[in-house]
Amino acid sequence: MEHLNEFYIGGKWVAPHGTATHDVINPATEQAIATIAMGDTEDVTRAVQAAQKAFIDFSQTSREERLDLLGKIMAVYEKRSADLSAAVTLEMGSPKWLSDAAQVPAGLGQFAQAAEALKTFQFKEQNDSTAVLYEPIGVCGLITPWNWPLLLIGSKVAPAIAAGCTMVLKPSENAPLNALIVAEILEEAGVPAGVFNLVNGDGPTVGTALSSDPGVDMISITGSTRAGIEVAKNAASTVKRVHPELGGKSANILLADADFEVAIPRDMSSMVANSGQSCNAGSRILVPASRLKEAEDVAARAANEITVGPPDKDGFFIGPVVSKPQYEKVQRLIQGALDDGAVAIAGGLGKPEGLETGFYVRPTVFTNVTNDMAIAREEIFGPVLTLIPYEDEDDAVRIANDTDYGLSGFISSADLGHAREVANRLRTGMVHLNGAGLDGKSPFGGYKMSGNGREYGIYGLREFLEMKAVFGYLD
Repeated sequence: MEHLNEFYIGGKWVAPHGTATHDVINPATEQAIATIAMGDTEDVTRAVQAAQKAFIDFSQTSREERLDLLGKIMAVYEKRSADLSAAVTLEMGSPKWLSDAAQVPAGLGQFAQAAEALKTFQFKEQNDSTAVLYEPIGVCGLITPWNWPLLLIGSKVAPAIAAGCTMVLKPSENAPLNALIVAEILEEAGVPAGVFNLVNGDGPTVGTALSSDPGVDMISITGSTRAGIEVAKNAASTVKRVHPELGGKSANILLADADFEVAIPRDMSSMVANSGQSCNAGSRILVPASRLKEAEDVAARAANEITVGPPDKDGFFIGPVVSKPQYEKVQRLIQGALDDGAVAIAGGLGKPEGLETGFYVRPTVFTNVTNDMAIAREEIFGPVLTLIPYEDEDDAVRIANDTDYGLSGFISSADLGHAREVANRLRTGMVHLNGAGLDGKSPFGGYKMSGNGREYGIYGLREFLEMKAVFGYLD
């Protein structure tokens, strides 16, 4: 693969300032598949300066020019889809079926949604003789994670371009190969020099440099709550806008009239599809205490039917988690749950039989869980679910909201009107009723320590715009 030892700055592939490197590990084989250059503060400074220079002209481009550019990007993206899929499968262990059906299309979808939002967005509002103008915020630092890399690169790069912003991207060092391909796509599509820049590196070095650089006007980060807090602290001294989309510990409430045979296998398959590595995963399943035994039987059977295997095989199954540290974290949480008295009715410690090499986790279901246990409070990012009983609906809502997070929620009921009423009581940015999926035109984001940013469609576009009031605009 080209450009492993280069960064994309000012419309050119350039050598890094320093000599640090990082091995990219295939989580299915535990072997290095590439070595990338790692950036430093000097690399970030060069990239920010290139973005500042490009902003002067790009911020003045018309809606039509930016729509045309987004269209060209999408055309090249589609042409490189197979390359993107192969990269995501190799570097983060996404099964081939998931890479083809979700990981790659999700990134393309963000460019399509940004284009649709741009077509009709009103960049000027009139209040009597005052005009309120929506203008590009400036140079944006974009920090993305490894779990849905193309989706999350797209959810930042696409609206930034639609808004007329310039940017510096720092992708995860655990999954950087797909980001290098994205840079090649943008270059081929004719994105003007300096509008998009890429510097690989780690959070403490490149992430800190980006978030503290006075030339950066906004930081958009998707990552852990810990990382989001550090970015906000680093950004505070320059009073730049911070747009964080962070962790979650979402509750999945099965109301008393829910069909467990439908809801539990459906929601479990969705939750573990990316090996549980989704910030909005419904990992806490709340069930009526009177139906706990029924839920245990259905959940154990559903978990035991989930196949785990190498990412390059065919068919529906789940692959490994992304890295050795992630595997060890999941194992530590499983052991902690057992120590706390939780009972594993499926899965448990260790790797699935026959998969001794690779960071594979057994699909695991715990019962006898209370909401104060670490397994019910910490974000796992693995295929691990907990069954938590509740006494009545008020108790279910209390347990669901008893968390530091507030990203998503799930409710199943035979009565849709009833489900809507319960949804209104959840302190979360999103709620899925009866298995409904995400809507790319609607806001994605959370409450509390899940962050306060919003992405997707018109809501994501707004995050990259600043408001200006011009008084006396009309005679």
